[in-house]
Parts: sequence; C-alpha cells; structure tokens
Amino acid sequence: MLVILSLFFALLFDNVARFCVEAQLTVDFYNATCPNVDAIVRHTIETLTNQSNVVPPSTLRLLVHDCFVEGCDGSILISSTSNNTAERDAEDNVSFPQIAFDAIIQVKKAVEAACPGVVSCADILAMVARDAVNLTGGPSWDVAKGRKDGLISQASRVGGRLPGSNFNVTQLIENFAEVNLTAEDMVILSGGHTIGFSHCLQFTDRLYNFTGRINSTDPSMNATFTETLKEACPQFATNQAKVQAFDITTAFSFDNAYYQNLQSGKGLLFSDQVLFSDNRTRTLVEKLANSKEAFFARFVPAMIKMSSIGIKSKTDGEIRQDCTRFNS
Repeated sequence: MLVILSLFFALLFDNVARFCVEAQLTVDFYNATCPNVDAIVRHTIETLTNQSNVVPPSTLRLLVHDCFVEGCDGSILISSTSNNTAERDAEDNVSFPQIAFDAIIQVKKAVEAACPGVVSCADILAMVARDAVNLTGGPSWDVAKGRKDGLISQASRVGGRLPGSNFNVTQLIENFAEVNLTAEDMVILSGGHTIGFSHCLQFTDRLYNFTGRINSTDPSMNATFTETLKEACPQFATNQAKVQAFDITTAFSFDNAYYQNLQSGKGLLFSDQVLFSDNRTRTLVEKLANSKEAFFARFVPAMIKMSSIGIKSKTDGEIRQDCTRFNS
C-alpha cells in the first residue's frame, strides 16, 4: 500500500510540475533575486491572521476571484480611479472586506522592504492563499512563481465570469470549463468553502422564495439548518449584508467538514448543496467527506492548476510597485 501511495503522489506532483513548466512558472523563480520571499509572506500573513481570523478566508477568496476574470494577475487588487471603475468594485466583488486588500498591501510592503521591485502582486496573492489554507489547518505546497501583474482591471469585464451562488451543476461545470478547469476541479476547489462566510443576500431565496415561489424553501435543505438561517437572516431584514459561515461546524478550520455538511443538507449556498444533490458530483463529494487526507491530497494540485490560469508574460504584464495601482 505504501508503494502504491508513493507512486500516486510521485505521479501527481510530476503532473503538477509539468503543468507549471508549461505555464512558465517555477518554484525557484526568485531564488537569486528574493530568496526569502516565502518566509516573508508567511510571517506577515501569520501575524495578520493572529490579529483577525477573517484574513485567511477572505484572501483565499481573493485569489479565486482574481484568477477567474483576467487570469491570475492581481487585477482584483487595483483601486478604482476617476477614469476607471476597477474589477474590485464590480457587483460580484463589492462584498470583499477591506481587510483582505489591506493584508495583501501589508505583505507587499514587507516583500518590497527586502526585495524592491522584484516580486509581483500576483505571485504574492498566490503565496498568501497557500498560507491562508495552511494556517487554518490545511495542507501546504510549493508555489510556482513568475506571474506578472496585469495591465487591465475593469469592473465591466467581471460579469458572467465568476461562479454564481444559484448555479446548478451544469452551470458550474460550464463556468469552470471557461478557465480550463474540470468538473472534478470544481468539486474539489469548492471545498475552499470550508472556511469563510457568505452574505444573507446570497442565499435568502433558498429560504423564502425558492424557484420564484413566495414562501417556498429549498427542499434539499436540512430543516433545523433552515430555521437557524431564517433566524439569522429574516425575510424582510433591511440589512442583507449580514454574514453566515459556509461551514457551520468548523468555520475557521480548513478540513473536510464542508462535504460532510452537504451530506446532511447543510450547504449554505444552492451552488454548494447541489454538488451532493446531483448524481454527477455526489460520488466525489462522498469520497471527500469520508477522508480529510483524500481532500487535502486532491486540493493541492487543483489549487496549483487554478493559480496558473491566464498568467501574464513580460509583454502583457509588469511588476507593480504598489498592488493597488498600475506603474504608469
């Protein structure tokens, strides 16, 4: 059995390494120019996490929203100006807490102090996401680097590119396929919801107006869970910006409880619960629910694959001095 597992992981990481080479990324990219970059990023994000447990889930989500729009190029970090409404201010991104952006800014400052003008914001975002997972109990991995920061960040380019909270499995598969991720990748990456929160606005239709029918509730939801959510998010509440944890059991621990919750009808979003309701994805959900180790082993290559989407080269990217603005 040990031999089989060793061969499995050898093949797994060989495939990941080959994918990163094809994507022009290498783990040792900064060995000569900023050899301690991983340690600097880790120390800074760990300090910030100790100050606020919102930092890990919000920065992990930042990477996902960045990669699905213009590729993994840090475009979500750009601030809007009088001449441009940037990606971060698109409707799908306005719910991000400022602390997520502040965390990346602090990490960038620490890296710049040691290695000015060398490390891209896009690479920093990928490293921070890795540390966000690990600092909450999840796996770690070597982040391949070499991303350039993008030169475009427009709110108008966001719509339709991010997975929606009301998507069914077919829509999710199609959405992930747009960025060359498979249905399996989709189920595994959805496990990132084991940490983090969603606003009431994203799921109240499941409680009060399912499929457009007044006073109807999504029948796939656990009854007790439904009542808990109704208490937290009243139907006619004026503040729909309140948040609820994706994982009601271990909200700040990166584990496989997210999948176990789906088995019990306790997925927060329709797009979460449908992974168990649909026969095309249920088997994988059950496998990941049964083994945290299996989830971790599959999450790492899926994250490496996702964080290599649409990387920019020297001709269509730059190394930003400030993550919130283009160099010129």
